[in-house]
Amino acid sequence: MTMVSGEVSRRSSGVRRDRRSWTGWAFVGPFLAVFALVLVAPVIYSIYLSLFREQLIGGVEFVGFENYAEALADSKFWESLGRVVVFLLVQVPLMLGIALIAALAIDSGRLRLSGFFRISLFLPYAVPAVVAALMWGFIFGPRFGLVGNINDAFGIELPSPLSSELILAAIGNIVTWEFVGYNMLIFYAALRVIPHDLYEAASLDGAGAFRVIRYIKLPAIRGAIVIAAIFSVIGSFQLFNEPDILQSLAPNAITSYFTPNMYAYNLSFAGQQFNYSAAVAIIMAVVTMVIAYVVQLSGTRKGDR
Repeated sequence: MTMVSGEVSRRSSGVRRDRRSWTGWAFVGPFLAVFALVLVAPVIYSIYLSLFREQLIGGVEFVGFENYAEALADSKFWESLGRVVVFLLVQVPLMLGIALIAALAIDSGRLRLSGFFRISLFLPYAVPAVVAALMWGFIFGPRFGLVGNINDAFGIELPSPLSSELILAAIGNIVTWEFVGYNMLIFYAALRVIPHDLYEAASLDGAGAFRVIRYIKLPAIRGAIVIAAIFSVIGSFQLFNEPDILQSLAPNAITSYFTPNMYAYNLSFAGQQFNYSAAVAIIMAVVTMVIAYVVQLSGTRKGDR
């Protein structure tokens, strides 16, 4: 009788475990289905497209990695990639530095109307990128915008931000204006969870504000800084909206291959080179993943020291 009851209990416990496992899959399943549909399937299809080429005679033909070899030898691709790398190296540290200073100032408790400044800095992030690019494009206009009005009012000739020499800085200004508030909130949220015991101990030791920032606040939010840096790196390599919108205002400064994303887009929708465009997109995806991983690994190693 004991053996029978023990067997029944084992079977019932096994049924409960199976039910629990299926319950978990029922919750995760919808997300996995959507994830596979909108991310995994397009990536697989892009890789598939990149292995073919449409010939003038013979139609679509399997060419293996020839599209990748052509992209790696394409001067336009390397020029666009070099441009976003320069953009990343200059704009990202500047943007994150401004966001960090703003977060530290608001968290210090010495800034009056801190709630107002927090909302004001975050508001540009709520503006769609297309609207922001259009707005700043008209501000930068040398004939119809703020720059043009200043030239007319004072009889001077300010350098045009939409010129080929300054267009990358102008785009950096727009992106910084858009995302400083977003990164500031990431840093500010990390600062708010630092235990107050650390501040009290530092005060008892006679540490000043700058020593508290250096030895308590910055090490405590290192993870948030790494996350913001990774997001910013990915965003830099995905640069598309701002130059694409400004192209109509600065056609001589922004080419069809100004950024890798613009190059892939124009290859596909203007040049009908879907296979080659897919190869460029896959290469950029790999480059972005590698650099984002390097940034994450660098931040993690510094945090372990």
